[in-house]
This record gives sequence, structure tokens and C-alpha cells, in this order.
Amino acid sequence: MLKSEADQDIVEACRRTMRGQSFLHPSAVATLVRDYIARGRPDDEQFDILTPRELQVLKLIAEAHTSKEIATLLFISVKTVERHRQNILDKLGMRDRVELTRYAIRRGLIQP
Repeated sequence: MLKSEADQDIVEACRRTMRGQSFLHPSAVATLVRDYIARGRPDDEQFDILTPRELQVLKLIAEAHTSKEIATLLFISVKTVERHRQNILDKLGMRDRVELTRYAIRRGLIQP
């Protein structure tokens, strides 16, 4: 539980604890996932927490396509592209397109 977010999540955290469940704040989960990805798994180089569609969207974002261009290329709505982008940011614990582009380069989705 983060002190800065305690007022919003404390009740839910207490309820889960009383049921014997754990509670992790979403930003803590993002940090754990980012650390796990950074360390990698030598036995599974293909490990990725992103869906195939999210990987497609990530690749196009990293290639500097706009949301409208991505929507046209993938035959989906702009809102769907934006939802995928936000899901990718959340899953990877990142903040912006620059970080996503760096990630895409590290993963070999695009060439620098």
C-alpha cells in the first residue's frame, strides 16, 4: 500500500486481508512486472506480458504512427488503439511513447 494512495484503497486492502487475500497497489504490480521483465528469463526468451495485438500496436507506436494511422492499419477504432496503448503502458509500468519505443527496440520489435 502506498501512503499517497492509502485513502483510496485502504478499505479494499482491509477487506481482502480479512478474507485471507493479498492486496498490491497497481503501481507496485507495475514495478514488479517491470523488474521481472528487466531481469528476463534465460529459459524463455519469448516471455512477454503483452498480447499479440498489443505487440502490434506497440510496434506501430514505436514506428511513430499516430493513433489514427494505427487504427486504419489494424482496422480498429482510434479509441481501441488508445485503450491498447494505455493497457501496454500499465502492464509495463511506463509513462509515455519514448519509454515504449525504447522497450520495443530492446525487445527487437523495431530497429533503432
